[in-house]
Amino acid sequence: MSKFIIILDEYGLLILKGVGVTLLLSIMGTILGLIFALILGSIVSLEDSPFDNKWQKNIKQFLKWGINIYVTIFRGTPMIVQAIIFYYSFLKMGINWSPIIAGLFTVTINTTAYLTEVIRGGIHSVNKDQTEAGLSIGLSRFQTFIYLVLPQALKNAMASIGNELVINIKDTSVLSVIMIMDLYNACMMAAGKYYFFIESMLIAAAIYLFLTMFFTIVLRFIEKKMGAPLKQLSSSN
Repeated sequence: MSKFIIILDEYGLLILKGVGVTLLLSIMGTILGLIFALILGSIVSLEDSPFDNKWQKNIKQFLKWGINIYVTIFRGTPMIVQAIIFYYSFLKMGINWSPIIAGLFTVTINTTAYLTEVIRGGIHSVNKDQTEAGLSIGLSRFQTFIYLVLPQALKNAMASIGNELVINIKDTSVLSVIMIMDLYNACMMAAGKYYFFIESMLIAAAIYLFLTMFFTIVLRFIEKKMGAPLKQLSSSN
């Protein structure tokens, strides 16, 4: 027990700041990723209209092709590898960005890739009768999608979106590789000074467990209030 007291006494403030960095990266990365995923997921779900000309059809196909490549690459490579590539590549190009910005960028583009598939699955889960109903009351296809289809798709995808946030809280620990002083790195500093590796990691594990359980409870409460299905869409990571 004395080892835990020593760690918390000397590194408690640093660990607390690390928790703040972890929450900043995971929450902001998930929010920004969701915003971009709404755009990309909507594009991927576009269906050809009988009124589309050849150029419009080609543009749609090109955009879908590009998005699918992006999703495949970022879902198929580890976040730790992406962080190293982006951080040091930008530095070599003369862009002296901070590790925090680099980390947020990495979490955002990684989350966007996963949530694009989630949003696509959510859109496809909405009954096509909803689109026909919107068109029958005089709404345009765009209005029908924005006001009828997309809100229902988000509702259906809430469980998977929440799951992505919980995953990001844990996965941001890999960003210590680009010198971000998050929860994991703060605990590793304490471990390195006194060689209390087990005790330091137990503290980190306890905090990660508390954070993930807290946000899981909050998200489940929000899902129930929205009447969202608790089953996660199969396209989640």
